[in-house]
Amino acid sequence: MKLDWKWIESKAELYFTGGDLIIFTDGAKYGLIFSADKGYYLLCRSYSLTNKKRPLTKKTINQKVRAMTQKTTSTEKKVQKTNSSKTMQYETILYDLEDQVLTLTLNRPDRLNAFNGVMLKELLDALDKADADDEVRAIIVTGAGRGFCAGADLAAGGDSFKSVDKSSATEGRSGKKQVPGVHRDGGGLLTLRIFDLKKPIIAAINGPAVGVGITMTLAMDVRLASDKAKMGFVFARRGIAPEACSSWFLPRIVGIAKSLEWVYSGRVFPASEALEEKLVSSLHAPDDLLPAALAIAREIADNTAPLSISLSRQMLWKMLGADHPMEAHKIDSRAVQALGKTADAKEGVESFLEKRPPEFTNSPSKELPDFYPWWEERDFS
Repeated sequence: MKLDWKWIESKAELYFTGGDLIIFTDGAKYGLIFSADKGYYLLCRSYSLTNKKRPLTKKTINQKVRAMTQKTTSTEKKVQKTNSSKTMQYETILYDLEDQVLTLTLNRPDRLNAFNGVMLKELLDALDKADADDEVRAIIVTGAGRGFCAGADLAAGGDSFKSVDKSSATEGRSGKKQVPGVHRDGGGLLTLRIFDLKKPIIAAINGPAVGVGITMTLAMDVRLASDKAKMGFVFARRGIAPEACSSWFLPRIVGIAKSLEWVYSGRVFPASEALEEKLVSSLHAPDDLLPAALAIAREIADNTAPLSISLSRQMLWKMLGADHPMEAHKIDSRAVQALGKTADAKEGVESFLEKRPPEFTNSPSKELPDFYPWWEERDFS
């Protein structure tokens, strides 16, 4: 590994901490980190580092770099496994799995990624595949081009909502009950699927997100946005009603008063207002949005046990509807008892005590505890 010292001296500060060489550009919130343990570059949050940073000399850094490049065969095998990638072919979305992080990109840029029946069917299929694939440790959802999702496709004009029947998206999917004469809302089918997802999912809202374009993200765990993005719950301005189960999700995120104000007015608002009301966690320059989402995904993928994450996600989401903390205590007790017997629990403690990266092996697709799922499945009626 050869370092470009002219670039480093003019653009960066160098520190060595926690076994990693880190290069931060001046004034940047993110930088590149070369991990000695994992053997690849990744984005790292500067504020997550220890305060005990110390500048290094060229000589010391060169020694560290040489040490990094002299890894054992076991580390090389680990790197080879980690650097795997996978793509799948869809018509309206892109499915890109790289280094255990799956990026789903809404891909109708000529229509600002407007939502239609094909996109719904493909998103449901992609989420099913992600849940079944233990190589997927975290999911990022974003949009192609300048938009995230402009909402429902209005190609049919004034009859767009009258003619929409997305129930075909669930044909052949077990457990998706249909009621004669009632077309199930496509956005609701999507958010209900996300609600039951076993993987953490992050929305990277890169541009306009209105209607189902914003409500689909309410079931996601973290929402980040470009500072150029705009959002709107525009249903009343189109003569329809809120969808995608947003009447359940939105008040739990921003409160009932702000939810009603946004839904009553149907106005499109800037990303700064979304941040102020905590609809999104943070705002980023357009070029920094995906790196910020990837930094969160990498933190999860590199440091946590996937079985623990799957169970934790469902515990927190499902307990939003509990009527007493005793309901949480019942599940907490069973979860700690069940996971405490796993290989991951042993590895988590031993790797911590030995100050090394963990190697978790339990499978969330095959080894969830016997009491899972503990909630009562709800039927459509």
